[in-house]
Amino acid sequence: MHFVDKLNNDDPMKILITGKGGQLASELQLSCPNNIEIECFDSKELDITDIARVNEVLFAYSPDVVINAAAYTAVDKAESDSEQAFNVNAIGAANLAQVCKAIDAKLIHISTDFVFDGTKTTPYVADDATNPLGVYGASKLAGEQAVNQILANQAIIIRTAWVYSQFGNNFVKSMIRLMAEKPQLGIVYDQVGSPTWAAGLANMIWQLVLNHGESFNVSANQSLILHWTDAGVASWYDFAVAIQELALEHGLLDNSIPIKPIPASAYPTPAKRPSYSVIDKSQAELVSNVDAIHWRAQLTSMIKTLKI
Repeated sequence: MHFVDKLNNDDPMKILITGKGGQLASELQLSCPNNIEIECFDSKELDITDIARVNEVLFAYSPDVVINAAAYTAVDKAESDSEQAFNVNAIGAANLAQVCKAIDAKLIHISTDFVFDGTKTTPYVADDATNPLGVYGASKLAGEQAVNQILANQAIIIRTAWVYSQFGNNFVKSMIRLMAEKPQLGIVYDQVGSPTWAAGLANMIWQLVLNHGESFNVSANQSLILHWTDAGVASWYDFAVAIQELALEHGLLDNSIPIKPIPASAYPTPAKRPSYSVIDKSQAELVSNVDAIHWRAQLTSMIKTLKI
């Protein structure tokens, strides 16, 4: 049965999700629609760098759609661990694309704002020139290119940024912990982007799958690239200030501490990061029929899910 036909049929659509235990996969499981059957795999159950295992699992489950939420995301570590970063982010993506093609499954592949160099001053659109600054971004771009080359219009590539969730390790949870432990914090003010609550990204992906199966066929010869974050713009400093305000308001912190804006140059890291990575969501909003919600409202919703 064709993918689009299943959207209008009583048979449940079968979705295979990689990256089980990660922020996005956890939110996808939490918000899975009733008429979708999901199977989730972590890296031990499905090592996407192992083509034989990818073949075995995908042929056995025979999904209509694979959502690749597995990734090597340790941005700084990638600088000294480039082989593993490329194994997961490029070869792993290529393996999934190759087997998806063999079983006629669609692929939704998650990528990143780090494919850009941050030299623009207006939001990046999908066809802007890519120029990653480090290994992580280069490995994710190589994965995008492999997916596009192998699957063309059977794939959708979603670039996102600054992802956080109630699950896993992320900036929001780290900030709340540090704000409880430290007398003050210095947070970078000259790197600007848009936070993304993983639950909002998951919701957009489900709407994309449920309502717009035809999106995969938008072009005869290339994958559809969409950008998704929450609405609005923030620096890491802005984000941290809002985290403290909301954590205090909702009882996750007892006392406020000074948060000082510092330049990125005062906080050197192994990997260089884009100074501006705001991405244009308009096409994703149009295709998914989901409007991005402002990052502060999304942050409030996420904070409410955390327990003291």
